Amino acid sequence: MSSFRSPRRALLALPLGLAALTTSAAFAEMPDWKLDGDATAGKVVANDRAKGNCVACHVMAGSDSPGAIGPVLIAMQTRFPSKQALANQIWDATVANPEAVMPPFGKHEILTHKEFVDVVEYIWSL
Repeated sequence: MSSFRSPRRALLALPLGLAALTTSAAFAEMPDWKLDGDATAGKVVANDRAKGNCVACHVMAGSDSPGAIGPVLIAMQTRFPSKQALANQIWDATVANPEAVMPPFGKHEILTHKEFVDVVEYIWSL
């Protein structure tokens, strides 16, 4: 018997693999964290090309070589109704827009708890 698997059979197995993902941390909701970060430390993380790297896609005041994929990060307190709403966006932008290309920084644990709240504080200050 051949070891070849039919495409139909492979597709039937796909939902089983997806079901296993639903129990992972990849679908974690944002914890109820106190959002009292340090904006100065958050600026460092947001501009760090190896960590937050917000500057790769967003123009931010005082940042070198910003990208132009995402919106300009200005007047954030007028664009988001609360710091929590901004934090939710940074945690997982695909909740508000399933086609978002922004990485889910919190959900995928790209940032530590401290880095996350610091970045939120910094972006909120813009």
